[in-house]
Amino acid sequence: MELFPIQIYTPIYYQLLFAIVFITAINTFSTNITTPIGIKFTKVVGGVAVIYLLLIMGLRPISYYFGDMGTYNKYFERYQSGEEVLQVKDGFFYAFMKFSSYFMNAQFFFFLCATLYILPIYLACKKWFANYWGYGFLMIISVLTFWAYGTNGIRNGLATSIFIYALSRDKLLFKALWMFLAVNIHTSIVIPILAYLIIYFKNNPSLYLKIWFLAIPLSLVGGGFWESLFLGFGFEEDRMQLYLANDEFAEQFSQTGFRWDFLLYSSTGVFAGYYYMFKKKFKDKNYRVIYQVFVITNSFWILVIRAGFSNRFAYLSWFLLGLVIIYPLLKKKFLINQHNKIGLIISASFLFTYLLEVIL
Repeated sequence: MELFPIQIYTPIYYQLLFAIVFITAINTFSTNITTPIGIKFTKVVGGVAVIYLLLIMGLRPISYYFGDMGTYNKYFERYQSGEEVLQVKDGFFYAFMKFSSYFMNAQFFFFLCATLYILPIYLACKKWFANYWGYGFLMIISVLTFWAYGTNGIRNGLATSIFIYALSRDKLLFKALWMFLAVNIHTSIVIPILAYLIIYFKNNPSLYLKIWFLAIPLSLVGGGFWESLFLGFGFEEDRMQLYLANDEFAEQFSQTGFRWDFLLYSSTGVFAGYYYMFKKKFKDKNYRVIYQVFVITNSFWILVIRAGFSNRFAYLSWFLLGLVIIYPLLKKKFLINQHNKIGLIISASFLFTYLLEVIL
């Protein structure tokens, strides 16, 4: 459903989201977050953002303009015509697509995918932040990669959203079941899952922070050694091998090589967590896990930062970036005029995204 000419669809998305973020920032300077009006605004802005995303992302036109969406549509059409599911890797997604093809059209299928991308984040924010869930949701969707992985890298986006939902569950069994589902939607989510397992047996944020810093000189000195090392782990005919080895995907980043700009972007989450946990002594077992998963997966990306298509590996930590930065501010008071600071942080996160996606 072409709500706008397809060439300006993505810019329109960012312009309208800009308006939501701007109004939110203004409100944080005019109300108190703990008052009934402040709480009501947080819920309203969250609800508006959820509905807006469902409409503009879920009802976007089916087109190769949105990258992989066109390819998935071809699969859907073949399943509608009676073709069986042959994919084993990421099998749950294709089985879900085949099942959907029996009783819905492609447009509704992509709307459903958008819903399953947005809904787990909404539910996780409601669980973690209660009355202030709207700010958490807005921060997560303001991050650089959010739109792209809801419209292009659809399977990857679904898997990471379900992983966030898994982290929000209290019981280990439910965490495991949701993570199992996520990895069967997109295999790459095995990297954050492995990070989670490492933390389960060795919960030590300071250790992983040291490893993150160590990964930078190791990547600078090691060059292509790390890509070759991970290729040797047996990912035969796997997309991971393709991402690491094939230079034809290098155009997905504006440049390749060691990306100091994106390293700086990642460091905002690394240093935010350091500030909250080590300087302000913030104690929260959920945040401790989220932060460590982010640091471990980002360390992996730093090691393979030169690989063509390394944005896919960056995403495996960046989808947690907004959460790492905003989580403590919605759980405990740290700062003078903290409500104002929340508005400024959400604005800064979105403006960086706006700069790269719209202006440059």
